[in-house]
Amino acid sequence: MDISSTMTDIEKSRIQMQVDSFNKTLAASQQRASKNQLDKDDFLKILITQLTHQDPTKPMEDREFIAQMAQFSSLEQMTNMSKEFAKMQNVIASNQAISLIGKTVQVTDGEQVITGKVEEVSGYEYPQLLVNGKYYDMSRIEKIRQE
Repeated sequence: MDISSTMTDIEKSRIQMQVDSFNKTLAASQQRASKNQLDKDDFLKILITQLTHQDPTKPMEDREFIAQMAQFSSLEQMTNMSKEFAKMQNVIASNQAISLIGKTVQVTDGEQVITGKVEEVSGYEYPQLLVNGKYYDMSRIEKIRQE
C-alpha cells in the first residue's frame, strides 16, 4: 500500500512536520542517557506537540485531554513525592550517623579493618564518620559496639 499516492502535498508536509517534531523530542530525551523513562517535562512536550499539530477539523476530544492532564498531574505528584522521600532518606542517614557518636565501630578501608570510636559526624546528605582521625563513609561500617 503506497500511502504517499493517497496524500496531498499539504498532508505530506503536515505529517513530515509532526514526524520532525516528534524526532526532535525523541532525540532530546535520548541525550539523557542515564534516564530510562519519560519525566514530566517529556510528557508535557508530547502533549504540547499533540495540541500544536492536531487537525483543526478533528480536535482532541475533551475526555482524551482530561485523561492526559490527569496523567500529567499524577506524574507531577509522584515526582514531588520522590523528592520528599529523598529528603527524608537524608534526614534518616544523618540521624543514624549522629547516633553513632561515642560508639566503637569497625570500618573497612580497602583491605584493612579499622576499629575505633566515632568522634564526630560531618556532612548532611552523605554523612562521614571521624574514626581515629580519618573520615569514613557510613557504608564502610562493618560492626557497631556500645561501650
